[in-house]
Amino acid sequence: MTKFTRKQILKSLNDQIKNKRAILAAGSSCGLVAKCSSEAGADLIVVYSTGKSRLMGLPTSRIGDSNKETIKLCSEIQNVTKKTPIIGGVEAWDPTNLDTERLLDNFMEAGYSGIINYPTISTMGEKWRNRREKVGLGFNKEIELIEKANKKNIFSMAYVAEEKDAIEMAKAGADCIVPHVGATKGGISGFSGASKLSESIKKINSIIKSCEKYKKSIFLAHGGEIAEPEDTEKVYANTLCKGFVGASSIERIPIENAITNIVKEFKSKKT
Repeated sequence: MTKFTRKQILKSLNDQIKNKRAILAAGSSCGLVAKCSSEAGADLIVVYSTGKSRLMGLPTSRIGDSNKETIKLCSEIQNVTKKTPIIGGVEAWDPTNLDTERLLDNFMEAGYSGIINYPTISTMGEKWRNRREKVGLGFNKEIELIEKANKKNIFSMAYVAEEKDAIEMAKAGADCIVPHVGATKGGISGFSGASKLSESIKKINSIIKSCEKYKKSIFLAHGGEIAEPEDTEKVYANTLCKGFVGASSIERIPIENAITNIVKEFKSKKT
């Protein structure tokens, strides 16, 4: 089992920043995608239970027991990925895992080197958030998760869709804060109603500005119209983001494009 400490991960990320190289956290929910991402130079491998739906040819969706699925995926990915830290997506508000410290320990024991709060309530709208908060299973559990990770010296990343959430995650000690600007556009199963890139950049900047007086986290962009490498260039030029977290952009859209193109090429040949 190859694991990385928080100190090692942060040193690696800060080296990328120092050398003006964009950080890439590659969503990889199967061994093949993780292996290719690692070999190509990804800085982090991020494992989401929702990746299962993408690899099934479906729109990004939660399928089954999120934490159970993500923990189970770790061994497959560790089997073929030795040189890149693997980060697990934790559903902190899982009602069958009320003890976030024990849940965190389960992820670390499975072999993860860090965690990210995903699935996250931050993206789910006020109505859903209010319902969950009333029963004590809202965004407060995600904050608690990051606080526990910080105390245990575990590397942590935090998705945030709102300024108030960014502030709470900065105060909780998240190492990376990821402004989430919506479901990713593009591809066969992509979201078609993404905000304009200019609007996403404006939102990212407001999120970053909201927590500037707290812990100096590393900011990484994600979602919406930020789907292709050229999109990230515009984000880097107009925000303080130092990298990108790709989920559909890594493990869905490239696969859709590659298979579609190669099948068309094979079929174009005459016998």
